[in-house]
Amino acid sequence: QVQLVESGGGSVQAGGSLRLSCAASGSTYRTYCMGWFRQAPGKEREGVATIDSFGGTTYADSVKGRFTISKDNAKNTLYLQMDSLKPEDTAMYYCASDSMTLAWECPAEYSYWGQGTRVTVSS
Repeated sequence: QVQLVESGGGSVQAGGSLRLSCAASGSTYRTYCMGWFRQAPGKEREGVATIDSFGGTTYADSVKGRFTISKDNAKNTLYLQMDSLKPEDTAMYYCASDSMTLAWECPAEYSYWGQGTRVTVSS
């Protein structure tokens, strides 16, 4: 099992920055794939960024060039640096993790989720 605890959310004005953290504990191999997802009010959850155990990253088009995902393997902590924030980034942000598939890829659906941290960006 894996326990994920997010922190770092808050309120910020447009153009500002926030850094989200996700502390993971439990089975290390179940954190080989980690990602940030978000859900805005009235909208479906969407992927923001992911990182695998090889350091490979993916980003949603809407955040490319503004957000950076990283992971401190020694601390088993995931980060999301969010710069140039926009009001449309307002959402609950969730950390998720899972093991890699037999093909050494990250799965389409993640099994372990944190409780979320709220980000509010005002114009």
